[in-house]
Formats: sequence, C-alpha cells, structure tokens
Amino acid sequence: MNLSKKQSRELVVRCANNDRTAQEALYKLFYADMLRVCYSYVPDKDLAKEAFNTGFLKVFQSIKNFDAEKGELGGWIRKIMIYSSIDLCRKELKFGTLSPYLQDQEDMPLPPSVLDKLYFEDILFLIRKLPFATQTVFNLSVIDGFTHKEISEQLNISEGTSRWHLAEAKRKLREMLEMHQGTAAIERSSQAK
Repeated sequence: MNLSKKQSRELVVRCANNDRTAQEALYKLFYADMLRVCYSYVPDKDLAKEAFNTGFLKVFQSIKNFDAEKGELGGWIRKIMIYSSIDLCRKELKFGTLSPYLQDQEDMPLPPSVLDKLYFEDILFLIRKLPFATQTVFNLSVIDGFTHKEISEQLNISEGTSRWHLAEAKRKLREMLEMHQGTAAIERSSQAK
C-alpha cells in the first residue's frame, strides 16, 4: 500500500468520479489489510466480510470528502472499517452497562519467558476468547489507540464501563497467558521424555 501522494490523489479523484477500474484497484489494494481489521473486531468471518463490504460502500460513498492533507488514505479507510465493524457489532451484540469497576487494575508483569513463546496467532486466539464487548474495547484501546472517551462515544457506553472492559481484558489475558505458560511447560517436559 505504498502509494505516493500523487497516486493517492489520482485514485481518489477517479473513484469520486465513479471510475469502476479505479474503485476495483482501490478495493484490491486494501482488501487483505482491511479485512484483517474487520476480523479483529468481528469474531464471525461472515459478519467480518459484511462489515468489510459495508465499510467499502461507505468509502466509495464518501471518498469525495477525503482530504489528503489531513491524513493518509489507508488510515482513513481503516477508520471507516473500524466504525463499520463496531456498527455491525452493535446490531449483533448489546454492550450492557456493567457495574462500574472504574479503576484499571494495576498491570501485573508477565515473565518474559511466557511472551517469548507466543506467536501472533496465539495472541489473537487468546484475544478472541475474551467476551465480545471486552474484546472490542481491548482492540480499540490497545491495538488502535482510542481513548476511553472515544470508545465510550463510539460504543454508547460510559467511560467507566470502557475502563472496566479494558481492565477485565487485561486480567483475563494475564490469566490465559499464565495458563499458556503452564501448558507449554507440560508440553516441553512430555516431549523431553
């Protein structure tokens, strides 16, 4: 996705003029990365594809509003994909207001030996095991850098609920990682025999 500013502007102008070949080129250019973005928010592959397609429809409908001076095309599309995924999740899942546990729990460090043995797929698998609302808040906060205020506005939850979900995600991930360390140790000892 290494487009120069000039190439990006030309592609945007052509897409805004409903040039189908330009729209297809833009779609193909961002397909894999943006589908991954949707999949990180929507646990079901079919729903992730639905969020992706809805997102690209929004991209094509509003591409004339894209301002290259304010940001990069890929970042603009990514944001639309995140919001499309969250909108779809809102329909599919209720983000209930929980009794606010307002303070983030103190981060307990994990031994480096646990993290050294994990691959990206392992971490994604563990994140997917989180409750859906907790997973979404975790992704928005940790992966995409949203503030609790932005998360609360996007998900229609309070900032306290956002903080609770993030603390809960960290707690549950810590527990799963510690269990992962135990199972990895068991697997290594049984292989050594």
